[in-house]
Amino acid sequence: MTELLLGVNVAASTAPDGDPVGTARAAEALGFDFVSAADHPCGTSPTFETWTMLTWIAASTSHIRVATRVLGVPYRPPAIVAKMAEALDRLSGGRLILGLGGGYSDEEFRAFGLTVPSARDKVDGLDEAIKITRGLWSEPGFTFAGRLYQVAGADIEPKPSHHIPIWLGTFGDRALAVTGRHADGWIPSLGHVPAGQLPIMRGKVLAAARQAGRSPEELTCALNVEIHVGDGAEPRPGLIAGHGDQVAASLLEFVAAGFTAFNFMPVGAPAREQMEQLATDVIPELRAAV
Repeated sequence: MTELLLGVNVAASTAPDGDPVGTARAAEALGFDFVSAADHPCGTSPTFETWTMLTWIAASTSHIRVATRVLGVPYRPPAIVAKMAEALDRLSGGRLILGLGGGYSDEEFRAFGLTVPSARDKVDGLDEAIKITRGLWSEPGFTFAGRLYQVAGADIEPKPSHHIPIWLGTFGDRALAVTGRHADGWIPSLGHVPAGQLPIMRGKVLAAARQAGRSPEELTCALNVEIHVGDGAEPRPGLIAGHGDQVAASLLEFVAAGFTAFNFMPVGAPAREQMEQLATDVIPELRAAV
């Protein structure tokens, strides 16, 4: 039997009504498996830095997992992220899902004085970052000489006490192949590509896994999806909306296509209210059907 992993977005807003810790505590009480947050450190909207916020959330909850959705690799040296991830996973009791991506916003890189990577560099950098991270987590005196990132006789201690999952948010063919070769999970966003393309892209991920000698069952296929339960919103590309049974039926179509995890991004109503409706009107039906 397939086990569904169900998560919910935590807004990084610093507004008085944002309350990311309260949202995460509510998600934990409602039975969600993880909370997640995006990574956009540059911008005019007042926000928390993602890693700091998720660390505070982990310290303020007891068992819900925390996921980066996804860290832009070019923002931080991969070796430092490897150390950060081990620390947060250990301090949280093994609750981290490390989501990584090649980096979405060239404007943010430019504004922060960072090198703006080419499309090729974003994918190659993601590939190298995973190799460095896994190497530092498992080997003493690890050396890696990549085209973009290097470490020389590097050590981090302690090593992770268990396997920390790495999920990638990827879309292009080269990035999908990296996902299949190296990642524990794939987490695209509905709306960035047509829904009909997602099974094709998933097939490319699994094909790359097989070519690398991996079992496709090793990979979690997750989906970021904007969602609204109840009246007040009409379905559109990227948004699943309707009453509980309608939303559950739409999500089950993705389960049938091989997706076994969802990260819900509530829209059109207070997030806490939408979480409660998901927990009462959608998730029980979803779990029962699977």
